[in-house]
Amino acid sequence: MEQTVNIKVKLNILEPNVGMKFSKTMEQYRLACNYVSEYLFNNNFPLNKNEVQKVIYNTIREKFNLKSQMAISCIRSVIARYKTVKTQMARRPYNYQDQNTGEWYREVRDLTWLHKPISFNRPQVDLQRNRDWSYLSSGQLSINTLDGRVKVDPICRGFNQYLDGTWKFGLAKLLKSSGKWYLHISATKEVTDFDKQAVKHVVGIDRGLRFLVTSYDEQGKTAFFDGQAIMRKRAKYQKLRAILQAKGTKSAKRRLKKLSGRENRWISDVNHCLSKTLVQKYGANTLFVLENLNGVSFERTDLPKALRNQNKSWAFYQLEQFLTYKAHLNNSEVVEVSAKYTSQRCPKCGVIKKDNRNHEKHEYHCDNCGYRSNDDRIGAMNIQLLGTQYISGQEQPKFELATNA
Repeated sequence: MEQTVNIKVKLNILEPNVGMKFSKTMEQYRLACNYVSEYLFNNNFPLNKNEVQKVIYNTIREKFNLKSQMAISCIRSVIARYKTVKTQMARRPYNYQDQNTGEWYREVRDLTWLHKPISFNRPQVDLQRNRDWSYLSSGQLSINTLDGRVKVDPICRGFNQYLDGTWKFGLAKLLKSSGKWYLHISATKEVTDFDKQAVKHVVGIDRGLRFLVTSYDEQGKTAFFDGQAIMRKRAKYQKLRAILQAKGTKSAKRRLKKLSGRENRWISDVNHCLSKTLVQKYGANTLFVLENLNGVSFERTDLPKALRNQNKSWAFYQLEQFLTYKAHLNNSEVVEVSAKYTSQRCPKCGVIKKDNRNHEKHEYHCDNCGYRSNDDRIGAMNIQLLGTQYISGQEQPKFELATNA
């Protein structure tokens, strides 16, 4: 199978006119994206690239002076964004209660629920490999603009590892962040398909707040990755954000924007380091088993108000994404299992009882067999068991609550 990664390359811009060419190209591309977005919104969301291209391709080229490939990339990018939003809306149906009967109903949402076209506010441009950008033998990057091609030097640690002939470069995105220019390059590599028969380790991973990750393997070994320092730092970000929002000045808003970018980069770095540590710890031929957290809330009412919002918004899905692609590059795999009863089930006797878990003490104590352990560890143990069942042939293993006959 193929595994794709996104390489973030900083560009060394020495001549001011190069930055001006980039800015002009990105702004015209942004305006073209908004034009395509309005067309989709006003024409009942046609998401077939070829059909849309037949109608507005020439208009885009004439109106925004885009190169031929850039015009095609613009249409493709906007349609891809709408498809992503469509998927996200379908996953989050609208729940409402009938005021007369009191019954709850669920309605699946689609793109018609949008009140206005998707807006493209950040200047950027998508570049096609060998058409709009290329890597030269001199080590420079050749990038196409509306005013011709320019050559720039890339600055990226470890970039040479992608030049060994096993990686295939694809689409790249040119953007500017904090006054610096970057090229985000998509690279694809053919990796070996995961073989269940060759599995050496089955690792259950419980994600949470007190411990970002608690892992449990087939040998009965547990590893805790503390999240207390993360929570404290996020609380500081939230406090500073509240102060700036209360001011409401232009300078405060600029500071908020920078603060948001800094926090997002820090969160990504934490998740990168955590996923890398897990992959290196267990090695190749490992099955990492995670809970499916769709619909699961991490809101904690037992915490101070200042800590609640930042706790329930940690990027757990991002951690899963990072762990997945790193696992694939290391001949390993990540699977999701049902989260039902994983924190309520005793891993020794199998009894499922919600009251056995003490949230305040972070302890699970089974009143049936007497087994006692950390509640996050209990979750990881049950998840690991579901992973073992998956290896044995159950495609969707899950725990069921026993019913009395």
